[in-house]
Amino acid sequence: MITMQLSQYVSIYDFLLLSIVLFAIGLFGMLRRKNILMLFLSSEIMLNALNIALVAVGVMFNDMGGQMFALFVIALAASEVAVGLGLVLLWYRKHKSLDIDTLCTMKG
Repeated sequence: MITMQLSQYVSIYDFLLLSIVLFAIGLFGMLRRKNILMLFLSSEIMLNALNIALVAVGVMFNDMGGQMFALFVIALAASEVAVGLGLVLLWYRKHKSLDIDTLCTMKG
């Protein structure tokens, strides 16, 4: 029976590479999308990439600080979603569109 640990198959650098790829996908989505919901989704992808990097670096240095920061980022992302989706719902009720170009009509 083969009883090898996961660290022998997947290195920390693989997790960091995954984090970089996910962050790049999220950044591309933030720069290219015009829908507010897609912007929120892209920001969540970027925050999850940050979580993966924090935990990977924490494991690399044998420190729990990366996991504690990751929990803080998860709480931050949850609050962002709660407030952001509330604002998006109000915006959609008023303007019947989620296009970012209509945000320029928000003049005070």
